[in-house]
Amino acid sequence: MIYLIRHTTPLIEKGICYGQLNIDVTDSFETEAIEIQKVLPPGIEHVYSSPLIRCHKLASFLFPGHPIHQEPHLMELACGEWEGVHWDAIPPQVIDPWMKDFVNVAIPGGESYIQMHSRVTQCFTRIAEGPHPVAIVTHGGVIRSILSHITNTPLVDSFGAFQISYGCVMQLQATPSGLLYETLHHVTTEKEQHKPSNFKKQ
Repeated sequence: MIYLIRHTTPLIEKGICYGQLNIDVTDSFETEAIEIQKVLPPGIEHVYSSPLIRCHKLASFLFPGHPIHQEPHLMELACGEWEGVHWDAIPPQVIDPWMKDFVNVAIPGGESYIQMHSRVTQCFTRIAEGPHPVAIVTHGGVIRSILSHITNTPLVDSFGAFQISYGCVMQLQATPSGLLYETLHHVTTEKEQHKPSNFKKQ
């Protein structure tokens, strides 16, 4: 079994662009983490985590006493010059090319979704081929990338296809036809904002 776990609610104002920005989590961290802990089975000894504090803190809480393997390739999308900037403050002429093709167009000073997908899937394949059960504590974009990979879902459709809330837990199980996923824990949270509030698809 492989367990994909998204970090808990981050301590950041809604509408701020953050990917690899190393932000902490809110005061509700322990409450959220305990709920995650309830759905995880005993016996998980192999743990991988994004090195960013919002993931590593959760991994350390869920698996005390276990070595946490920090994997830079499990970090969220690198948002480059937009890290910490309000989405609505990014000029249209700068953000529009990315919004129209976020899969292939890289954020200035950062990366594109396809670039992130490449590093994530290589890392995931290596972990998946190792000992099980294994837990991967990471980010929403990374989990969507992994689920797209195992289900052959086009990356452009991944935000609509996979609802990944803070603190969600996905269980992946090997079958003759491939890896199947099941949501074990899903929290209804306030809608996240990962684009300008006035952006409309053209």
